[in-house]
Amino acid sequence: MDIVVGAVSDFADPGRKIVDVAGVEVAVFQLGGAFYAYENVCPHLGGPACQGKILPLTLEAVQDDLTSVGRVFSKERVNVVCPWHGMEFDIRTGVHPTDRRIKLRPVKVRVESEEVFITLPAHPLL
Repeated sequence: MDIVVGAVSDFADPGRKIVDVAGVEVAVFQLGGAFYAYENVCPHLGGPACQGKILPLTLEAVQDDLTSVGRVFSKERVNVVCPWHGMEFDIRTGVHPTDRRIKLRPVKVRVESEEVFITLPAHPLL
């Protein structure tokens, strides 16, 4: 089932919109002009993973002698942080940054005629 979730211009970049379709919450993100969508269910404990802060991935800055100079923000990777327990997920992939087995369930998203569409999965998580 294809559903229009809004016009491209309705989304900030980076930004998101949470929609409820037949009791299934889906988060639609725009990042760098591309769209990504996931079920709004954290694989950790079922929290609203996609409703948290959108932040760049935090990295350890290491010098050539392998000493740390502190934390820096990634210029390429942006995460959404689950508000319940701080689990982070890469917005472009839905994958946890340190454990690739932990990931958000993707939802098909496409842009057509300046409108954003999602296609609900056959068996959504509840």
